[in-house]
Amino acid sequence: MGTYSFQDVNGAITGAGGAINLGNGAGNAEEGILIEQLEDKNIMTIGADGQGMHSLVAGNAATVTVTLLKTSPVNAQLMQMYNYQKTSSVLWGKNTIVISDFGRGDLEMLTEVAFKSVPANSYAKEGGTNAWVFDAIQRSTVLGVGTPEI
Repeated sequence: MGTYSFQDVNGAITGAGGAINLGNGAGNAEEGILIEQLEDKNIMTIGADGQGMHSLVAGNAATVTVTLLKTSPVNAQLMQMYNYQKTSSVLWGKNTIVISDFGRGDLEMLTEVAFKSVPANSYAKEGGTNAWVFDAIQRSTVLGVGTPEI
């Protein structure tokens, strides 16, 4: 099988206002980084007579959720980037997010990325987390075989 560790996960968002670490060392919460395809690649339609058809969906849009500890300094960096980018449509939706796991040989490349919103913010008994959600128009994924070349 093999071994997994978040220590092997590198990630960053780059765009107007800077380049910010999202991977190991960013103060990630247990939930880490989640990348989800926005829509299914296939739509199956079954006719009245029981015959079927598959439709290949061209879109590769995805959402990316980066969950950080409340005390992570990356929250302030992302907030500054968000505040800067929201000042003009010229700056909006032009980020790139790259996530890699060099222990697995995985690579996620997301382009035309925009902040979805400011994360929900809670002040409670425990510090909790901030979940930053991004919308990406394009996603390209390579899942490695678990033994990348070193």
